[in-house]
Amino acid sequence: MADLAQPILYSFRRCPYAMRARMAGLASGEVVELREVVLRDKPAAMLAASAKGTVPVLVLGDGCVIDESLDIMLWALERSDPAGWLAPECGERTDMLALIAACEAEFKPHLDAYKYAAKDAPEARLAARERACSFLDRLECRLVDGAYLFGSRSALGDVAIFPFVRQFAFVDRDWFSAAGPPRLARWLDGFLQDRAFLDVMGKFAKWESGRAPVLFGAAG
Repeated sequence: MADLAQPILYSFRRCPYAMRARMAGLASGEVVELREVVLRDKPAAMLAASAKGTVPVLVLGDGCVIDESLDIMLWALERSDPAGWLAPECGERTDMLALIAACEAEFKPHLDAYKYAAKDAPEARLAARERACSFLDRLECRLVDGAYLFGSRSALGDVAIFPFVRQFAFVDRDWFSAAGPPRLARWLDGFLQDRAFLDVMGKFAKWESGRAPVLFGAAG
């Protein structure tokens, strides 16, 4: 198979998994062809690359496919990591990977239950929120000694978890502002105000075959 001109990243703007993959790509400076998809109308080219049908999907120049967001983050950062996201100030990469795994196993199911609870089931929604807060309290404790989860600067662990905390906070912004963990709220706000995050959240038209490619990734 001939090499592609540029790695191709299938993405969906609001998906937290795709969000963190784009953040790592931007931080690394790796340029990709960004293909924004609509999840209810997934393009055949994406499904041909990954039958999972979920985003993000990265198709490399040699045709190899990476269809797990954390693996895409690691691919980009192992090629170039100018901000040192893979080398946290406190702890090791394995510590970050363990916290990310805990986020996905212990927090994400309760986040989904909270976010998608039926409007006529307030008790179930509040119970899911309380269970999710157990993990948020764990993050809050990590922020006692530093502005970020692994020290005084951002690292892989922060960026991989941040999109899910954002999603949680946005379910009920008033409640989170008033009653959410205060250090975590400041940590979240720092990401939301960051120029790189604003760039990552730029809006792109739905990708269609034959259109000029959209190149994404070079910071600055």
